[in-house]
Amino acid sequence: MKKVERINTIMRYINNRSRFTISEIMQEFNISRSTAIRDIREIEAMGMPLTTEVGRDGGYFVMNNSVLPTVRFTDNEIKALFLAFMATRNQQLPYLKSRQSLAEKLLGLISENQQDDLVVLNQILLFEGTNPNNPDLLDLSDLPHPMLEQLIQNILLDSYLWITVQEGKECKSYPIYLLHLYREKSHWLIEGFHLGEKKTQIIPVDSVTDVQPYPVKNRISRKKILEKQRQQKKDVNLMLDLGPKAIAQFKKYHPLTVSISYTNPYQTSARLNTFVDVGNEEEVSEIVSWLLFLGEDVVVREIPGEVLKGVQKRGRLY
Repeated sequence: MKKVERINTIMRYINNRSRFTISEIMQEFNISRSTAIRDIREIEAMGMPLTTEVGRDGGYFVMNNSVLPTVRFTDNEIKALFLAFMATRNQQLPYLKSRQSLAEKLLGLISENQQDDLVVLNQILLFEGTNPNNPDLLDLSDLPHPMLEQLIQNILLDSYLWITVQEGKECKSYPIYLLHLYREKSHWLIEGFHLGEKKTQIIPVDSVTDVQPYPVKNRISRKKILEKQRQQKKDVNLMLDLGPKAIAQFKKYHPLTVSISYTNPYQTSARLNTFVDVGNEEEVSEIVSWLLFLGEDVVVREIPGEVLKGVQKRGRLY
């Protein structure tokens, strides 16, 4: 059965029932769990009102003959929505066409006075990446990496993935458990646990050429993955005390794996503990640059010799 035909049949199937489960859909249409979930989400996206109930006896419930309530926005809520659109232009975010259509639909829902306010805001406010000669509210021309949306669609169904990565002139394929998908220094990155090598690694999305679901029978449980991570956790070798200026710099930018703990209730002082792999020259260089970025409002409690030499060589010493 073709996909379009199957989805139409599933819609008729669930519309005639007050309740159904994914298992019932799988059995009735002889499809996998991931396919069933994907089909149900497409049906929801078409506008069929479904609700879910978790638990042993949970499932999906169809709101027959229901009318969705009218959504009304306050003036401040509308400004917040469109400021978010403006601020994220040229940020290489996924779902570009959906963002454009959403903005157009929102414009059609609001009054002329509210539209006029947005025009004024669009003319006055300029964010990073905005072309001042063409600050069009709907000029969302930021094209994301083609693999980004595919990654998101896959991880919404399952975090166990089989990815293909371009490494130099070679392509390597291996299974990962995706922990985080994040953006740093204008690049999208994957933090994933390599299920073959049993270690965590960072993978640039730019180098990913293909992504597929990973077979159930070959999986390691999430619990075991987290246990492996804890076992591989390194001892702290960089310890800093941050003052208010350094904290402000930290908030502007910090590596994903680095966090701080505030040491007073006013959040004007903080402690930073992390591990630096001194055998990785690139990581050492990045940490040195970042420490200089934090500024002089820092007290060093512990620091690897390689990092200290880099700071001394490239600039000031705390």
